Amino acid sequence: MLRGRGIFHVLTALMMSLVMFYGIRIEAAASNTKEYMDPLNGGINDIFDPSSGGSEDAIKALTQIVEEAAREKSDLVMADVQMALNVRAEATEESDKVGLLYKDCGGRILERKDGWTKIESGSLVGWASDEFLLFDEEAEALASEVGNMIVTIETETLRVREEPDTDSETLGFISQDDELDVIEVINDEWISVDFDDDVAFVSAEFVDMDFHIDEGETMDVIRQREEEAKAAAEEARRKAIEDAREAIIEESDDLRLLAALIYCEAGSESYEGKLAVGAVVMNRVRSGAYPNTISGVIYASGQFTPAINGKVARVYYNGGATESCYAAAQAAMAGATNVGDATHFRRAGNHDGILIDNQVFW
Repeated sequence: MLRGRGIFHVLTALMMSLVMFYGIRIEAAASNTKEYMDPLNGGINDIFDPSSGGSEDAIKALTQIVEEAAREKSDLVMADVQMALNVRAEATEESDKVGLLYKDCGGRILERKDGWTKIESGSLVGWASDEFLLFDEEAEALASEVGNMIVTIETETLRVREEPDTDSETLGFISQDDELDVIEVINDEWISVDFDDDVAFVSAEFVDMDFHIDEGETMDVIRQREEEAKAAAEEARRKAIEDAREAIIEESDDLRLLAALIYCEAGSESYEGKLAVGAVVMNRVRSGAYPNTISGVIYASGQFTPAINGKVARVYYNGGATESCYAAAQAAMAGATNVGDATHFRRAGNHDGILIDNQVFW
């Protein structure tokens, strides 16, 4: 075991290496330990004089600096899979599965060892094999492609305007804790957002902006959703039997929900754009990597913003979906697709894929 000067030199060398590697400045942190590092302050021998107690304090201070430098490295991690990645309780294939990290989902690194990484993605915390993960620049590149900035409203109601001007026409109002996708930060005062598939503007003063990446799900959440879906299906079946119209009720409920989502995600797009959104949902239903029901896919944690913020439910209950949305939903449920087996889409921008109207599908 190293003691005294040995530990000091090892920690100092490690600290300097980390500083050069990460390209960060640690002068401010180091200034708090100058009395231990400057030979003019009593001499280095005094620092490691057991009777002075300086050795232990110096080592702790230098260790803290090294740890702070190491934390500057990106802690972003992204799934590198086609469908879903098992997340386990321990760093071994034999360990219990605690959740799933889906394609293009991400999180942050908590710990790494022996070819495994402990991740946090939403409420999911567990170990995943490094073989199926992306780190550092690769993770950041994927996140920039599949993630999106969102704004959360921090006031009771907020006007959404046609132009970035307080005198501009008001297109509508959004309520506190509603979320909108960010298109561009115009300046310190205005942000352009996706409002009902149109470009609109909100005041930066009353919103909080954050980068959103799809998150994984815990097995508890998955099981709860499956149980709720099973209970809902049983209730629907019971009512259908009572009314002798079981098949009609089940089909119309799914059709109505899918049409509501299509309206929220592509209401102003062409029929082809609407069909593409419906096809993505049905591709997920059939994929085996997502819930196997339309409601399960739409309300899966962290997937569709209109489902998260309640807009889908409002359209569903108010009957706001248009005839073209219903037609697209019905075609998608029958197996029609104009995007192949794509399971993702977003506003067209920096992601490759099938471009339809203002959205790209992959």
